Amino acid sequence: MTPAKKVKIACRNRRASALIVSLMFVLIFSALAISMMTLSSTNVQLASNHHNVNTALATAQSGQEVMRYGLSGVLFSSSTPPANYFSTIVATLNTYLSDNGVTNMAVQSDGSIGAVMMDSTTGQNFDAQISVDLSQSPPKLQTRVTGHSGGIARTITILYNIQQYVFPIFNYGLATKGPVNFPGNPTITAVNEAWEADIFIESSGSPIAMLSIGNLNFDGNVNVGNAAANVDFRAAVQIAGDFGQTAIDNHVSIGNDSPEFPVPDTDRFRVYATGLPIENSSDPRLSAPGPTLTNVLIKGGVNPTFQGSVTINGVLFIESPNKVTFSKNVALNGIMVGDGDVINPDPASRRIDILGNFASGPYPSDPQFDALRAEEGTSILAPGFFVTFSGNFSTLEGVVAVSGVHFAGNVNAQIKGSIINYSNSPTVIEGNAVMNFDRAGSTKIPAGFDLYRELDYSPTSYSESAL
Repeated sequence: MTPAKKVKIACRNRRASALIVSLMFVLIFSALAISMMTLSSTNVQLASNHHNVNTALATAQSGQEVMRYGLSGVLFSSSTPPANYFSTIVATLNTYLSDNGVTNMAVQSDGSIGAVMMDSTTGQNFDAQISVDLSQSPPKLQTRVTGHSGGIARTITILYNIQQYVFPIFNYGLATKGPVNFPGNPTITAVNEAWEADIFIESSGSPIAMLSIGNLNFDGNVNVGNAAANVDFRAAVQIAGDFGQTAIDNHVSIGNDSPEFPVPDTDRFRVYATGLPIENSSDPRLSAPGPTLTNVLIKGGVNPTFQGSVTINGVLFIESPNKVTFSKNVALNGIMVGDGDVINPDPASRRIDILGNFASGPYPSDPQFDALRAEEGTSILAPGFFVTFSGNFSTLEGVVAVSGVHFAGNVNAQIKGSIINYSNSPTVIEGNAVMNFDRAGSTKIPAGFDLYRELDYSPTSYSESAL
């Protein structure tokens, strides 16, 4: 073979090799392009799925917030049988949502809530289911909310405790609808923390919410409901360690929201009055030198006057109308209850006057008081009755809830509850009164005030799932 021919053959071989190599690169790059396209498409789908997962979860969270808002308004009577908790909660929740303008969701009788649309363009929505478990203590309400987005669903489950409702009024040592007058030198202190001695004064009918003639020494804050009212301190002022105008500026607040003044259930104590009743003014216990009244009922209209010192064991139930006078000392080992009319109090026909010394303590240890022992945290429960203390006032085991109160004697007392005045008449505390409030460990729901059940959100119960 000639050299020229060999050169031609070599050139053809090189061109063939180049073609093969080019084809191989075309195949490789085509494969890479297809792989990149597939990977890109997968990433887009993954991103879409991830977005839908997050959106579904966010929708479920939004649904739970809507549920939490609605359930915060559920308050129902403590007399509701547990078997009726579920139906009562459903009805109360629907009413609350409707009253507050929520029209796009409703709870069915089985506790289900149909799809609530969040975004109609994407189909983003949530549905929910509520249920009650009475086997736990306290009983639980479960809310199960499922959020939907692009075919993805995420569910959030949260529990609420069905428990007794604690009225905010018990955040105060002294709470009164009417003004407070201190003709002397008052000292209001706290045993553990300053808040125990906080005072609330609604004073809707008086421009002077608090009048203090003498030197004033308080541990807690003074909160006034009437925005047009003020305080009148005519001598030295010390509140929570501050003095003068600084104390007023830092610790006297005007125009606060008024807490509810709950009307207690007095009838529940009538069943405990199983002792011999006082039915007329000739009852020998009225003139006895030192009678002991054990679970006694005073019939309406008797208007008794006790001549000697009286020991009250258990419950003393006073029917209306009645003007009850204790001429000498009273030792209250239990609870004094008056069934007055808190809406229309009448100090002339419904009053309790304690002219001697007063001290209260716990129920006696005798077994006959075992049934009463659960009724703790209250000493005097007499809405509609005006009460006066004219002697030494030394200890108070629990709440005093009355319609008008006047301390005219020497007040040097340790108080383990709140003093509540339902009347617009002034709460008057004369002399160099010392009230030392010890409420940090007091009963949260005093006897007579277990009126409602509420739903308490339990954040630790939060759980997520894919269904």
